[in-house]
Amino acid sequence: MSSATPAEPLLDVAGLSVRFPLVQGHSREHGEQHIEALRDVTLTVRPGETVAVVGESGSGKSTLTRAILGILPDGAEVGAERLHYRGRDLLGMPEHEAARLRGSQMGLVPQDPLAGLDPLIRVGRQVTEAPLYHGLIRRGQRRASALDALEKAGLPRPAESARRYPVELSGGMRQRVQIAAAVATGPRLLIADEPTSALDVTVQRRVLDRLQSLVDEDGVALLLVTHDLALAAERADRVLVLYRGRLVEEGDSRQVLRDPRHEYTRRLVAAAARTGIRRPGGPIEPSDAATSPAPAFVIHVGPSHVEPGPPGPAAPTPAGLAAELGSAGPAQPAPGTFAQIELRDITKAFRARDERGRRVRRKAVDALSVSVGRGETLGVVGESGSGKTTLARTLLRLTRPDSGTILYAGQDVSRIRGTELRRYRRLIQPVFQDPSASLNPRFSVFDAIAEPLVIHRTGSAGERRDRVAALLEQVGLPAASIDRASGELSGGQKQRVAIARALAAGPETLVLDEVVSALDVLVQAQILDLLADLQRELGLTYVFISHDLAVIRQIADHVLVMRDGRAVEYGPTDATFAAPEHPYTRQLLSAVPVADFAPDPSRT
Repeated sequence: MSSATPAEPLLDVAGLSVRFPLVQGHSREHGEQHIEALRDVTLTVRPGETVAVVGESGSGKSTLTRAILGILPDGAEVGAERLHYRGRDLLGMPEHEAARLRGSQMGLVPQDPLAGLDPLIRVGRQVTEAPLYHGLIRRGQRRASALDALEKAGLPRPAESARRYPVELSGGMRQRVQIAAAVATGPRLLIADEPTSALDVTVQRRVLDRLQSLVDEDGVALLLVTHDLALAAERADRVLVLYRGRLVEEGDSRQVLRDPRHEYTRRLVAAAARTGIRRPGGPIEPSDAATSPAPAFVIHVGPSHVEPGPPGPAAPTPAGLAAELGSAGPAQPAPGTFAQIELRDITKAFRARDERGRRVRRKAVDALSVSVGRGETLGVVGESGSGKTTLARTLLRLTRPDSGTILYAGQDVSRIRGTELRRYRRLIQPVFQDPSASLNPRFSVFDAIAEPLVIHRTGSAGERRDRVAALLEQVGLPAASIDRASGELSGGQKQRVAIARALAAGPETLVLDEVVSALDVLVQAQILDLLADLQRELGLTYVFISHDLAVIRQIADHVLVMRDGRAVEYGPTDATFAAPEHPYTRQLLSAVPVADFAPDPSRT
C-alpha cells in the first residue's frame, strides 16, 4: 500500500446515482418504474492509491465501476454532482471524447474470465488490440508488447500462451490474459472488478504484486472491487462498503475491518473472520467440517507412496451403486467406513503447442492414486494448471484417462459406456464455478432443476414439479422462485439452483469445482453452510476443488495438494495447514492474504 498520496484526486465522484428501468416481469411496487442501483455515492481515488470497494452481490459494486467507465447498458439513467477524471467532466464532454479518454487512460479487469475475449482470435493479438488502436504501439511491436504484458500478468510460457486461443486456457489463465490486456495501454486509473477470484493464491499474489508495483512505482490509481476482506485489508489504503446501492462506511482499510461502525460491515467482517486462516508456524483454529472419522485414504506420489494410517477394510459395494449397475451388495455402511472413490495411477495428457509452435503432449494428471471415504470431503488445491479440473472431469467420466483405473464403490467404471455410463452419471454429479455459464438464462428455475430428470426420464410431469419444489426448499430458495427465469437471479441464488439441479437425480457424490470462488463473503458462507447441511442429511461424498485455502480449511476433512498434475502432499486438513511438509504447500499457505479482524482494544 502507498505511504503517501498527492492532494488532488485522479477520480472525483460526488452524488453518483444510477437507475435502471424495470423490465417486463418485474413487480412494480408503489408505482415505481425504475430500480435504483446506486444512490448518492461519493468517492475519490488519488494517483498512487489503492481503494477497495466491498459488498455483497447486488450491492452496486459492478454498477459503480461501469458508471465510471461509461459502459452501462442502454436505458440506464446516470446522474451526479461530479464525475471528474483529472478535473475533466466525463458526463459533460462529448461522448466520443469521453470514450477516447476512458479507452486510453482507464483499464478494466473484469470478473468473468471470458468477458471481452474473442474465442476465434489468438491471445497475443487480443492483448495488443487496445494499445494498437490508441496508437501506443506500432504493428511491428505487437509480439514484443504481448509477451511483455503476458509475462507481467503471470502467464506461464508467455510465447506459447500468446499463440493459443482462449478456449485452450484454464479459467485462471484466461483471467491473467484479461489483466494483461488491461495494463497493456499503461492506464493511469485501473479498475479491477474481482480480478483474482478465479486465481490460485500464488498467482493471485504475483498478479496483485504486479498491480501494486504500478501503484507504487508508476503512480497508477487502483480501484479494487473484491469480496475478499482479507485481501482488501492487505492491499488497499482505504475501504468503501456498499450496501443496497449506498455507501454505508468508508475509512482506512485496517481500521474499518478491526472497528466496523455499520451493522452490515460487522456482518461482513464476522463472515470473513469465520473462514480465516493462519500461515504456517502460527496457530490454526480447528475446522468445523473435520468431524467425521478418517476414511480409508491412500495417496501415491510417483513410484513411492505415503500411507497416513493403516488402510481400512475392503470396500463393500453400497446398495445405491448395486441398484444402479445391477449387482448385489450389502446394506449401506456407515459414513467413512469404505472407499467411495478410488483412483489408481490415473494419467491424462493433452495435445498442446510449445514456444516454437510444435505439437507436444502435456500431462495434466500424472500417475495419481487417491481414494475418498463415503460421506467424506476431499479438498483438492493447487495452482491453475495443476490438474485439478482435469481430475474432476476424469472422475465425472467427461474424459477418459489415458491409463489407470477409476473405481466407484469397488466397481471399475473407467471404460463403461452407454447405459452403464448414464447410470454412473446419476450417482456422481458436478457443480461448476460459474452458475451463469452452466444455467441456460432462458430456462425457468423449474426447467433448470428438472433437466436431469427429463434426461434420465424420471417421473411424470407432476412428479417432477413436486421433486423440484422439494429441492428448492432443501437448498433454501422460496417456492415462488420456481417459475422465475434463472437469468434474473443473483449469483448466490443461481448457485443454489445449480446445487439443486445436481441433487435432482439423487446422486451419492458431488464434484464441486470452485463453487464459491466468485461469491461475496456472506453468500459464500451461506453456500458452505448449505453444503455441510446437505452432506449431513443425505450422506453425500464431496470432492471439493478450490484455490481458496480458507474455504478448504472450513469444509474438507482431508486435503490433496497438486502441482503439475502430481500429488505432492495429503493429510488431515487442519494438521496439513498447521504443519505442511512439502515446500510447495508452505508456499501456497504463505501467499494467502491474512487480515487481523480482532477488535481494536483502544476502541473498546
